Amino acid sequence: MKIHKIIIPLALVAILGFTTQEKNALPEGFIHVKDVIPDIEVELRYYSKNNFVGDTIVGYKANTLILTKQSAEALKKVQDELQDQNLCLLVYDGYRPQRAVNHFMRWAKDLNDTINKQQFYPNVEKRHLFKEEYIASRSGHSRGSTLDLTIIDANTNEPLDMGSPYDFFGKESWVDHPDLTKKQKANRQLLQRVMLKHNFRNYPKEWWHFTLRWEPFPKTYFDFEVE
Repeated sequence: MKIHKIIIPLALVAILGFTTQEKNALPEGFIHVKDVIPDIEVELRYYSKNNFVGDTIVGYKANTLILTKQSAEALKKVQDELQDQNLCLLVYDGYRPQRAVNHFMRWAKDLNDTINKQQFYPNVEKRHLFKEEYIASRSGHSRGSTLDLTIIDANTNEPLDMGSPYDFFGKESWVDHPDLTKKQKANRQLLQRVMLKHNFRNYPKEWWHFTLRWEPFPKTYFDFEVE
């Protein structure tokens, strides 16, 4: 039996390679944060099952932190300052595709799916998540300049005690919640102070949530996947 070799012209190989590269390329203005801050710690909770939904969220295909270029460069200044204190950033979420937000919306409407209620929203009825603005149809994360993060000890990688877990739906997560220890208040104030210094503003009901001032895409909600 005669075997015929299939020869692909080099020009076609080049075209195919370019197509693959373009498919995985980020939109203009976005970068992989590790390219700017190689030693930042990343634990994208929506790429795991350790989140309020209890499953990997649509659009998250890798534990890859993506932000706008301006946000990543500002975040590097935060990281550099914390490292002088033997501290480091741990990021739970950055850019979030609109399809992930849509996943949250579908989940919130299914009132029977409460697998992680005790851990993330023990004192809030799921039917009230929209009314109390824990779930919304749009997220600043989809604009690429919003992120969720905390501070960790650079030696142990243990997060500082902030008084409530990440993504906890309740007043305990409000920045100025009164029932905190002195240490918890100090840790929150440290995070607030260093982020604000480098032009990130906080959402007062979530101690972990920050958005870059003068973000480059204030009205654009992107939907490319995290990969």
